[in-house]
Amino acid sequence: MKTFISIIVLGCFGLNVWASPKLASKQQIGMFLNSKTCVVLENGSLSYNVYVKEAVQKYWKITSFEFIDQQEFEKRRFDSKYSFLVLMKGVWDKDPGGVSYNYMSLVLGDGTPDMTDMPEICSIPIAYSDDNSIDYGYAIPAMIKFMQKHAKNLQYKRFQISWFGLKYYNGMLKTKDKVLLLNKDMMAPDANTPDLIKTVYPHYFKLISTSEIQTELASNPVNTLFNFHVGPTQNKGAGKCFEMIFDVEGNLYYYNFRKITNDNKDGFNLKDFYYIK
Repeated sequence: MKTFISIIVLGCFGLNVWASPKLASKQQIGMFLNSKTCVVLENGSLSYNVYVKEAVQKYWKITSFEFIDQQEFEKRRFDSKYSFLVLMKGVWDKDPGGVSYNYMSLVLGDGTPDMTDMPEICSIPIAYSDDNSIDYGYAIPAMIKFMQKHAKNLQYKRFQISWFGLKYYNGMLKTKDKVLLLNKDMMAPDANTPDLIKTVYPHYFKLISTSEIQTELASNPVNTLFNFHVGPTQNKGAGKCFEMIFDVEGNLYYYNFRKITNDNKDGFNLKDFYYIK
């Protein structure tokens, strides 16, 4: 699903390996649905642990689950009766400076000695690997819900999803009659004011801060979408950015990534809006 990416588990499992993760086969998708999902907690990211534990306890319905540490993950990862929700690090091939990204990944246990070959159900970028901010917390519940919907979609749409990745969902759902919460700190320069956005997006939106989005989502509102952006820290001018739009029910309305350049600045930009009308 992520072309030309190396994947390594964070924390104590840092490995210098390069590979493309393989999408689970139809048989492995069925095995996942009958597995116990082990939610791997991080040694050095307490905020991630808090967000994931709360979201899984509230919203994970597709399989039974259990929380484990990274040492237990190493013992169990070869066993296909388990699946794993685990934080991983990905490096895009030919990315300037080898910039790496943190992914929340859902994979199936497998006998391969190389963790990058574990069958993948879904991976979603949540931060640059050197970004210690906790701003992704408000997006975790929607991501947890989406992963379960995505796993079910793989049963019937595996070929299409294997071809397009998460871009498969672009344009499938309409934003009309919904409010779109846009994070004003995650917008590109060409889309950082209401007047600029209105030139391409005709529906209702709010351009607000991270804390304001957190407050709105905490009430579990209906007919509400929000954008989530993964971009470089301020001291990096290279790499890629990822743009996503979820609703509170865990539907993915939009997914894209692109290389950041002087002419194509970091952040959700006007071109992104063309895919979410």
